[in-house]
Amino acid sequence: MDSPHAGPSRKMKSVSGTAHMKTKYLIFAGLAALAGLLAGCETVPPGVERGPHGTIAYDMLIEASAPGARIEANGEYVGNTPVQVKVFGDRDGTFHDFGNSEYVIQAFPLATNQYAQVRAYGTGRGWTHADRIPQRVYFDMDQKPAPPPVVTEGPRYYPYPYYYGPYPYYYGPYWWGPRVVIGPRFYWHRHWR
Repeated sequence: MDSPHAGPSRKMKSVSGTAHMKTKYLIFAGLAALAGLLAGCETVPPGVERGPHGTIAYDMLIEASAPGARIEANGEYVGNTPVQVKVFGDRDGTFHDFGNSEYVIQAFPLATNQYAQVRAYGTGRGWTHADRIPQRVYFDMDQKPAPPPVVTEGPRYYPYPYYYGPYPYYYGPYWWGPRVVIGPRFYWHRHWR
């Protein structure tokens, strides 16, 4: 005998249990699909050398007007011109950020009438611009470096930060209105004997 106050029947429990299981499966399937979409797939062209941090290798030829010039990349000696350098970059053909904001290539002169040359490429560090990796870099060792910028105005003088005394103490807001007394007035008088 079922009374109206006995609670849900066994049939209702099985229906809610089935709905609960369907909800679990639906959530699990949705999370699996979301993980699959976020993971994506990685395709690398065939024959391309992979590098660290998901980079791929690019070849860069460095030449100079004077063969045999010493070449350094990021402060490390890589050879004398002409030299082939392997650079690991992002898949879109730009320099990868390996901790430096720039990839710097320096060419040092062989003779006294030649000048040191520098090329700097942005790596995209800190949301800055990332330059494309060139296939060929040419240094003209006879090219004079750019002159320093000409300063047309003198140095700027700013007023001295004068000290005007101690920091003022804050005594609270001052009441400019009529005197308000709540309760009996109490006066303290000091009597001397």
